[in-house]
Amino acid sequence: MATNLRREFPAELCRWQETIEKTARSYGLDFFETVFELLGYEEMNAVAAYGGFPTRYPHWRFGMEYEQLTRGYAYGLQKIYEMVVNTNPCYAYLLESNSVLAQKLVMAHVYGHCDFFKNNIWFAHTNRKMIDVLANHGTRIRELMDKHGLDAVESFLDACLSVEDLIDIHAPAIKRRPPRKLEEETAEEELRLLAAERERHKREENEARNRFPERPERDVLHFLIEHAPLENWQRDILSIIREEAYYFAPQAQTKIMNEGWASYWHSLIMTRHELTDAEVVDYADHHSGTVAPHPGQINPYKLGLELYRDIEERWNTGRFGREYEECEDRRKKEEWDRKLGLGREKIFLVRRVYNDITFIDEFLTADFAAEQKLFVYGFNEKANRWEILDREFQKVKKKLLQQLTNTTRIAANFIWSTSTVAPI
Repeated sequence: MATNLRREFPAELCRWQETIEKTARSYGLDFFETVFELLGYEEMNAVAAYGGFPTRYPHWRFGMEYEQLTRGYAYGLQKIYEMVVNTNPCYAYLLESNSVLAQKLVMAHVYGHCDFFKNNIWFAHTNRKMIDVLANHGTRIRELMDKHGLDAVESFLDACLSVEDLIDIHAPAIKRRPPRKLEEETAEEELRLLAAERERHKREENEARNRFPERPERDVLHFLIEHAPLENWQRDILSIIREEAYYFAPQAQTKIMNEGWASYWHSLIMTRHELTDAEVVDYADHHSGTVAPHPGQINPYKLGLELYRDIEERWNTGRFGREYEECEDRRKKEEWDRKLGLGREKIFLVRRVYNDITFIDEFLTADFAAEQKLFVYGFNEKANRWEILDREFQKVKKKLLQQLTNTTRIAANFIWSTSTVAPI
Protein backbone atom coordinates (compact mmCIF):
# COMPACT_ATOMS: atom_id res chain seq x y z
CA MET A 1 0.00 0.00 0.00
CA ALA A 2 2.98 2.31 -0.39
CA THR A 3 2.17 5.44 -2.37
CA ASN A 4 4.15 8.05 -4.27
CA LEU A 5 2.03 11.13 -3.76
CA ARG A 6 4.20 13.65 -5.60
CA ARG A 7 2.92 14.15 -9.14
CA GLU A 8 3.22 17.17 -11.37
CA PHE A 9 0.06 19.27 -11.21
CA PRO A 10 -1.10 20.16 -14.76
CA ALA A 11 -0.82 23.80 -15.75
CA GLU A 12 -4.50 23.92 -16.72
CA LEU A 13 -5.56 22.77 -13.26
CA CYS A 14 -3.17 25.28 -11.67
CA ARG A 15 -4.94 28.06 -13.55
CA TRP A 16 -8.35 26.79 -12.47
CA GLN A 17 -7.18 26.43 -8.87
CA GLU A 18 -6.02 30.05 -8.84
CA THR A 19 -9.31 31.25 -10.35
CA ILE A 20 -11.54 29.20 -8.05
CA GLU A 21 -9.56 30.17 -4.94
CA LYS A 22 -9.89 33.84 -5.86
CA THR A 23 -13.64 33.44 -6.36
CA ALA A 24 -14.05 31.60 -3.05
CA ARG A 25 -12.20 34.33 -1.15
CA SER A 26 -14.30 37.02 -2.84
CA TYR A 27 -17.37 35.52 -1.13
CA GLY A 28 -15.71 35.71 2.28
CA LEU A 29 -14.43 32.14 2.59
CA ASP A 30 -11.31 32.05 4.77
CA PHE A 31 -9.00 29.05 4.65
CA PHE A 32 -5.40 27.97 5.10
CA GLU A 33 -3.19 27.46 2.07
CA THR A 34 -4.55 24.48 0.16
CA VAL A 35 -2.23 22.00 -1.57
CA PHE A 36 -3.74 19.71 -4.21
CA GLU A 37 -2.22 16.36 -5.19
CA LEU A 38 -3.21 14.08 -8.09
CA LEU A 39 -3.52 10.35 -7.33
CA GLY A 40 -4.37 7.29 -9.37
CA TYR A 41 -7.35 5.28 -8.16
CA GLU A 42 -5.18 2.67 -6.38
CA GLU A 43 -3.23 5.41 -4.59
CA MET A 44 -6.47 7.20 -3.72
CA ASN A 45 -7.91 4.02 -2.21
CA ALA A 46 -4.72 3.46 -0.22
CA VAL A 47 -4.71 6.99 1.21
CA ALA A 48 -8.45 6.79 1.91
CA ALA A 49 -7.97 3.51 3.78
CA TYR A 50 -5.57 5.33 6.11
CA GLY A 51 -8.06 8.16 6.65
CA GLY A 52 -6.03 10.57 4.54
CA PHE A 53 -2.71 9.95 6.33
CA PRO A 54 -0.65 7.24 4.58
CA THR A 55 2.11 7.41 7.23
CA ARG A 56 -0.12 6.07 10.04
CA TYR A 57 0.65 3.01 12.13
CA PRO A 58 0.28 -0.43 10.49
CA HIS A 59 -2.89 -2.34 11.30
CA TRP A 60 -5.00 -4.96 9.53
CA ARG A 61 -8.14 -2.77 9.51
CA PHE A 62 -6.49 -0.37 7.05
CA GLY A 63 -5.84 -3.31 4.74
CA MET A 64 -9.47 -4.38 4.99
CA GLU A 65 -10.70 -0.88 4.15
CA TYR A 66 -8.33 -0.73 1.17
CA GLU A 67 -9.65 -4.06 -0.10
CA GLN A 68 -13.25 -2.89 0.28
CA LEU A 69 -12.57 0.39 -1.56
CA THR A 70 -10.68 -1.39 -4.33
CA ARG A 71 -13.45 -3.90 -4.92
CA GLY A 72 -16.09 -1.17 -4.85
CA TYR A 73 -14.20 0.71 -7.56
CA ALA A 74 -13.58 -2.43 -9.65
CA TYR A 75 -17.28 -3.38 -9.58
CA GLY A 76 -18.41 0.16 -10.33
CA LEU A 77 -20.13 0.54 -6.95
CA GLN A 78 -18.21 3.60 -5.76
CA LYS A 79 -15.64 6.11 -6.85
CA ILE A 80 -13.75 8.55 -4.65
CA TYR A 81 -13.56 11.97 -6.29
CA GLU A 82 -11.59 13.79 -3.62
CA MET A 83 -10.29 13.66 -0.10
CA VAL A 84 -9.27 16.59 2.11
CA VAL A 85 -7.58 16.64 5.50
CA ASN A 86 -7.84 19.18 8.33
CA THR A 87 -4.28 20.51 8.50
CA ASN A 88 -2.37 23.74 7.92
CA PRO A 89 -1.75 23.81 5.03
CA CYS A 90 -4.79 21.79 3.98
CA TYR A 91 -3.98 18.83 1.75
CA ALA A 92 -6.52 17.68 -0.83
CA TYR A 93 -6.17 14.63 -3.07
CA LEU A 94 -7.80 14.59 -6.50
CA LEU A 95 -8.45 11.52 -8.64
CA GLU A 96 -6.17 11.69 -11.67
CA SER A 97 -8.78 10.23 -14.05
CA ASN A 98 -11.37 12.93 -13.33
CA SER A 99 -12.41 15.21 -16.16
CA VAL A 100 -11.44 18.88 -16.02
CA LEU A 101 -15.02 19.73 -15.10
CA ALA A 102 -14.95 17.26 -12.20
CA GLN A 103 -11.63 18.66 -10.98
CA LYS A 104 -13.03 22.21 -11.04
CA LEU A 105 -16.13 21.14 -9.11
CA VAL A 106 -14.04 19.21 -6.58
CA MET A 107 -11.67 22.14 -6.00
CA ALA A 108 -14.63 24.44 -5.30
CA HIS A 109 -16.00 21.78 -2.92
CA VAL A 110 -12.62 21.47 -1.16
CA TYR A 111 -12.38 25.19 -0.47
CA GLY A 112 -15.72 24.96 1.32
CA HIS A 113 -14.32 22.18 3.53
CA CYS A 114 -11.13 24.11 4.21
CA ASP A 115 -13.10 27.18 5.29
CA PHE A 116 -15.19 25.02 7.61
CA PHE A 117 -12.11 23.36 9.13
CA LYS A 118 -10.50 26.72 9.90
CA ASN A 119 -13.55 28.57 11.23
CA ASN A 120 -15.92 26.09 12.91
CA ILE A 121 -15.34 26.21 16.68
CA TRP A 122 -15.50 22.42 17.03
CA PHE A 123 -12.25 22.23 15.06
CA ALA A 124 -10.59 25.09 16.95
CA HIS A 125 -8.72 22.76 19.31
CA THR A 126 -7.52 20.26 16.70
CA ASN A 127 -3.82 19.93 15.91
CA ARG A 128 -3.20 21.50 12.49
CA LYS A 129 0.15 19.67 12.22
CA MET A 130 -1.44 16.23 12.47
CA ILE A 131 0.44 14.86 9.46
CA ASP A 132 3.67 15.00 11.47
CA VAL A 133 1.97 13.75 14.64
CA LEU A 134 0.46 10.70 12.93
CA ALA A 135 3.77 9.92 11.24
CA ASN A 136 5.43 9.98 14.67
CA HIS A 137 2.69 7.70 16.01
CA GLY A 138 3.38 5.26 13.19
CA THR A 139 7.10 5.26 13.98
CA ARG A 140 6.49 4.68 17.69
CA ILE A 141 4.14 1.75 17.12
CA ARG A 142 6.51 0.14 14.62
CA GLU A 143 9.29 0.40 17.21
CA LEU A 144 7.03 -1.24 19.79
CA MET A 145 6.25 -4.02 17.33
CA ASP A 146 9.97 -4.65 16.87
CA LYS A 147 10.48 -4.70 20.65
CA HIS A 148 7.41 -6.57 21.92
CA GLY A 149 6.34 -8.53 18.85
CA LEU A 150 3.79 -7.94 16.10
CA ASP A 151 1.10 -10.19 17.58
CA ALA A 152 1.22 -8.64 21.06
CA VAL A 153 1.08 -5.06 19.82
CA GLU A 154 -1.59 -5.72 17.18
CA SER A 155 -3.74 -7.60 19.68
CA PHE A 156 -3.57 -4.67 22.09
CA LEU A 157 -4.31 -2.24 19.24
CA ASP A 158 -7.47 -4.25 18.50
CA ALA A 159 -8.58 -3.80 22.11
CA CYS A 160 -7.85 -0.06 22.05
CA LEU A 161 -9.67 0.50 18.76
CA SER A 162 -12.76 -1.27 20.09
CA VAL A 163 -13.17 1.58 22.64
CA GLU A 164 -11.66 4.48 20.65
CA ASP A 165 -14.94 6.43 20.70
CA LEU A 166 -15.17 6.43 24.53
CA ILE A 167 -13.78 9.93 24.89
CA ASP A 168 -15.31 13.16 26.16
CA ILE A 169 -16.04 14.90 22.85
CA HIS A 170 -16.89 18.17 24.62
CA ALA A 171 -13.73 18.24 26.74
CA PRO A 172 -11.71 20.49 24.39
CA ALA A 173 -14.40 23.19 24.63
CA ILE A 174 -15.49 22.65 28.24
CA LYS A 175 -12.89 22.69 30.99
CA ARG A 176 -14.02 19.97 33.38
CA ARG A 177 -11.34 20.87 35.93
CA PRO A 178 -10.65 24.62 35.79
CA PRO A 179 -7.19 25.77 36.92
CA ARG A 180 -6.99 27.37 40.32
CA LYS A 181 -6.98 31.15 40.43
CA LEU A 182 -3.57 32.54 41.43
CA GLU A 183 -3.53 35.66 43.58
CA GLU A 184 -0.92 37.46 45.62
CA GLU A 185 -1.28 36.63 49.28
CA THR A 186 0.41 37.87 52.43
CA ALA A 187 2.64 35.46 54.32
CA GLU A 188 -0.07 34.91 56.93
CA GLU A 189 -2.69 34.24 54.31
CA GLU A 190 -0.39 31.77 52.54
CA LEU A 191 0.07 29.81 55.75
CA ARG A 192 -3.66 29.78 56.33
CA LEU A 193 -4.30 28.58 52.80
CA LEU A 194 -1.63 25.89 53.15
CA ALA A 195 -3.26 24.55 56.31
CA ALA A 196 -6.66 24.59 54.63
CA GLU A 197 -5.22 22.82 51.61
CA ARG A 198 -3.74 20.07 53.77
CA GLU A 199 -7.07 19.63 55.50
CA ARG A 200 -8.84 19.45 52.15
CA HIS A 201 -6.39 16.85 50.85
CA LYS A 202 -6.88 14.76 53.96
CA ARG A 203 -10.65 14.94 53.57
CA GLU A 204 -10.47 14.06 49.87
CA GLU A 205 -8.18 11.11 50.60
CA ASN A 206 -10.71 9.77 53.10
CA GLU A 207 -13.52 10.20 50.58
CA ALA A 208 -11.45 8.60 47.81
CA ARG A 209 -11.02 5.45 49.88
CA ASN A 210 -14.77 5.00 49.64
CA ARG A 211 -15.27 6.18 46.06
CA PHE A 212 -13.55 5.22 42.82
CA PRO A 213 -13.13 7.03 40.60
CA GLU A 214 -12.90 10.14 42.73
CA ARG A 215 -15.15 12.09 40.34
CA PRO A 216 -17.30 11.07 37.33
CA GLU A 217 -15.09 10.61 34.28
CA ARG A 218 -16.56 10.99 30.79
CA ASP A 219 -13.24 10.31 29.11
CA VAL A 220 -12.95 6.54 29.55
CA LEU A 221 -9.64 6.35 27.66
CA HIS A 222 -8.09 8.93 29.98
CA PHE A 223 -9.35 6.96 32.98
CA LEU A 224 -7.81 3.75 31.62
CA ILE A 225 -4.50 5.48 30.94
CA GLU A 226 -4.37 6.73 34.52
CA HIS A 227 -5.74 3.73 36.41
CA ALA A 228 -5.72 0.54 34.32
CA PRO A 229 -3.00 -2.05 35.13
CA LEU A 230 -1.10 -1.49 31.89
CA GLU A 231 2.51 -1.81 30.95
CA ASN A 232 4.25 1.36 29.81
CA TRP A 233 4.18 0.38 26.12
CA GLN A 234 0.45 -0.36 26.36
CA ARG A 235 -0.18 2.98 28.01
CA ASP A 236 1.77 4.62 25.19
CA ILE A 237 -0.40 2.97 22.53
CA LEU A 238 -3.63 3.86 24.32
CA SER A 239 -2.45 7.49 24.52
CA ILE A 240 -1.87 7.46 20.76
CA ILE A 241 -5.35 6.10 20.05
CA ARG A 242 -6.87 8.70 22.38
CA GLU A 243 -5.01 11.61 20.77
CA GLU A 244 -6.12 10.53 17.31
CA ALA A 245 -9.69 10.02 18.50
CA TYR A 246 -9.87 13.64 19.69
CA TYR A 247 -8.50 14.83 16.35
CA PHE A 248 -11.11 12.95 14.32
CA ALA A 249 -14.07 13.56 16.69
CA PRO A 250 -15.15 16.98 15.29
CA GLN A 251 -15.52 15.43 11.85
CA ALA A 252 -18.05 12.96 13.20
CA GLN A 253 -19.84 15.80 15.01
CA THR A 254 -20.16 18.02 11.91
CA LYS A 255 -20.53 15.66 8.94
CA ILE A 256 -23.89 17.08 7.78
CA MET A 257 -22.84 20.69 8.28
CA ASN A 258 -19.43 20.29 6.68
CA GLU A 259 -20.62 18.43 3.60
CA GLY A 260 -23.58 20.78 3.25
CA TRP A 261 -21.29 23.83 3.47
CA ALA A 262 -18.89 22.46 0.85
CA SER A 263 -21.82 21.54 -1.44
CA TYR A 264 -23.38 25.00 -1.02
CA TRP A 265 -20.20 26.69 -2.16
CA HIS A 266 -19.31 24.36 -5.02
CA SER A 267 -22.85 24.85 -6.33
CA LEU A 268 -22.68 28.64 -6.10
CA ILE A 269 -19.14 29.02 -7.44
CA MET A 270 -19.66 26.65 -10.35
CA THR A 271 -23.07 27.87 -11.52
CA ARG A 272 -22.27 31.59 -11.23
CA HIS A 273 -18.63 31.73 -12.24
CA GLU A 274 -16.72 28.68 -13.46
CA LEU A 275 -18.99 26.73 -15.83
CA THR A 276 -18.74 26.99 -19.59
CA ASP A 277 -21.81 26.42 -21.75
CA ALA A 278 -20.47 23.03 -22.83
CA GLU A 279 -20.12 21.86 -19.21
CA VAL A 280 -23.61 22.61 -17.90
CA VAL A 281 -25.15 19.18 -18.55
CA ASP A 282 -22.17 17.26 -17.18
CA TYR A 283 -22.07 19.50 -14.12
CA ALA A 284 -25.78 18.92 -13.48
CA ASP A 285 -25.18 15.17 -13.68
CA HIS A 286 -22.28 15.31 -11.19
CA HIS A 287 -24.06 17.61 -8.76
CA SER A 288 -27.36 15.73 -8.83
CA GLY A 289 -25.51 12.49 -8.14
CA THR A 290 -23.85 14.06 -5.12
CA VAL A 291 -27.02 15.43 -3.50
CA ALA A 292 -29.45 12.71 -4.61
CA PRO A 293 -31.53 11.19 -1.77
CA HIS A 294 -30.23 7.82 -0.58
CA PRO A 295 -32.96 5.18 -0.14
CA GLY A 296 -33.34 4.33 3.53
CA GLN A 297 -30.84 6.85 4.87
CA ILE A 298 -29.93 10.51 5.06
CA ASN A 299 -27.51 11.92 2.49
CA PRO A 300 -25.43 14.48 4.50
CA TYR A 301 -24.62 16.44 1.32
CA LYS A 302 -28.32 16.81 0.52
CA LEU A 303 -29.60 17.54 4.04
CA GLY A 304 -26.82 20.01 4.85
CA LEU A 305 -27.10 21.87 1.54
CA GLU A 306 -30.88 22.20 1.67
CA LEU A 307 -30.85 23.30 5.31
CA TYR A 308 -28.28 26.05 4.63
CA ARG A 309 -30.37 27.24 1.70
CA ASP A 310 -33.50 27.21 3.85
CA ILE A 311 -31.78 29.24 6.58
CA GLU A 312 -30.51 31.74 4.01
CA GLU A 313 -34.01 32.14 2.53
CA ARG A 314 -35.65 32.50 5.95
CA TRP A 315 -33.23 35.17 7.13
CA ASN A 316 -33.42 37.04 3.83
CA THR A 317 -37.22 37.21 4.03
CA GLY A 318 -37.59 37.49 7.80
CA ARG A 319 -39.40 34.16 8.20
CA PHE A 320 -38.25 33.68 11.77
CA GLY A 321 -38.97 35.07 15.20
CA ARG A 322 -42.06 35.38 17.34
CA GLU A 323 -44.20 37.41 14.93
CA TYR A 324 -43.73 34.93 12.11
CA GLU A 325 -44.20 31.86 14.33
CA GLU A 326 -47.45 33.21 15.82
CA CYS A 327 -48.96 34.14 12.46
CA GLU A 328 -51.85 31.76 11.74
CA ASP A 329 -52.67 33.03 8.24
CA ARG A 330 -51.19 30.41 5.90
CA ARG A 331 -51.32 32.61 2.81
CA LYS A 332 -49.72 35.52 4.66
CA LYS A 333 -46.89 33.27 5.83
CA GLU A 334 -46.32 31.99 2.29
CA GLU A 335 -46.04 35.57 1.01
CA TRP A 336 -44.01 36.78 4.01
CA ASP A 337 -40.99 38.87 2.95
CA ARG A 338 -39.47 41.55 5.17
CA LYS A 339 -36.56 41.93 2.70
CA LEU A 340 -33.98 41.78 5.51
CA GLY A 341 -31.19 40.36 3.39
CA LEU A 342 -29.51 38.70 6.38
CA GLY A 343 -29.26 35.20 4.89
CA ARG A 344 -25.59 35.09 3.89
CA GLU A 345 -24.49 36.64 7.17
CA LYS A 346 -26.59 34.10 9.08
CA ILE A 347 -25.22 31.00 7.38
CA PHE A 348 -21.64 32.16 8.02
CA LEU A 349 -22.54 32.49 11.70
CA VAL A 350 -24.18 29.05 11.69
CA ARG A 351 -21.13 27.41 10.11
CA ARG A 352 -18.99 28.93 12.87
CA VAL A 353 -20.80 27.95 16.07
CA TYR A 354 -22.97 24.86 15.47
CA ASN A 355 -22.42 21.12 15.19
CA ASP A 356 -24.80 18.62 13.55
CA ILE A 357 -26.98 18.10 16.63
CA THR A 358 -27.44 21.79 17.45
CA PHE A 359 -27.78 22.57 13.72
CA ILE A 360 -30.68 20.13 13.30
CA ASP A 361 -32.24 20.98 16.65
CA GLU A 362 -32.23 24.72 15.97
CA PHE A 363 -33.06 24.98 12.28
CA LEU A 364 -35.01 21.89 11.21
CA THR A 365 -38.62 23.10 10.89
CA ALA A 366 -41.91 21.39 10.18
CA ASP A 367 -42.13 23.15 6.81
CA PHE A 368 -38.64 21.97 5.88
CA ALA A 369 -39.37 18.37 6.91
CA ALA A 370 -42.55 18.38 4.83
CA GLU A 371 -40.79 19.90 1.82
CA GLN A 372 -37.98 17.33 2.00
CA LYS A 373 -40.48 14.49 2.62
CA LEU A 374 -38.79 13.21 5.77
CA PHE A 375 -40.38 10.36 7.69
CA VAL A 376 -39.69 7.68 10.30
CA TYR A 377 -39.60 4.11 9.02
CA GLY A 378 -39.40 0.71 10.65
CA PHE A 379 -40.00 -3.00 10.20
CA ASN A 380 -43.58 -4.24 10.34
CA GLU A 381 -43.35 -7.80 11.70
CA LYS A 382 -46.95 -8.63 10.80
CA ALA A 383 -46.52 -7.56 7.19
CA ASN A 384 -42.90 -8.76 7.16
CA ARG A 385 -41.66 -5.61 5.45
CA TRP A 386 -40.10 -2.20 6.03
CA GLU A 387 -42.57 0.67 5.83
CA ILE A 388 -43.24 4.29 6.81
CA LEU A 389 -44.27 4.51 10.46
CA ASP A 390 -44.83 8.23 10.95
CA ARG A 391 -44.55 11.62 9.23
CA GLU A 392 -45.32 13.71 12.34
CA PHE A 393 -42.64 16.41 12.57
CA GLN A 394 -41.67 16.07 16.22
CA LYS A 395 -41.22 12.32 15.88
CA VAL A 396 -39.12 12.75 12.73
CA LYS A 397 -36.93 15.35 14.42
CA LYS A 398 -36.55 13.29 17.60
CA LYS A 399 -35.54 10.21 15.63
CA LEU A 400 -33.01 12.14 13.59
CA LEU A 401 -31.45 13.69 16.70
CA GLN A 402 -31.26 10.26 18.34
CA GLN A 403 -29.30 8.99 15.35
CA LEU A 404 -26.84 11.86 15.67
CA THR A 405 -26.40 11.58 19.44
CA ASN A 406 -23.64 9.46 20.99
CA THR A 407 -21.70 8.90 17.79
CA THR A 408 -20.57 5.30 17.81
CA ARG A 409 -17.73 5.66 15.34
CA ILE A 410 -15.01 8.24 15.03
CA ALA A 411 -15.11 9.47 11.43
CA ALA A 412 -12.10 9.60 9.16
CA ASN A 413 -11.34 12.60 6.97
CA PHE A 414 -13.85 13.79 4.45
CA ILE A 415 -14.11 11.59 1.40
CA TRP A 416 -16.38 12.53 -1.47
CA SER A 417 -17.64 9.26 -2.92
CA THR A 418 -20.56 8.31 -5.15
CA SER A 419 -21.45 5.72 -3.18
CA THR A 420 -33.01 5.70 9.85
CA VAL A 421 -34.75 8.79 9.05
CA ALA A 422 -35.09 8.89 5.34
CA PRO A 423 -36.48 10.96 2.48
CA ILE A 424 -38.61 9.48 -0.25
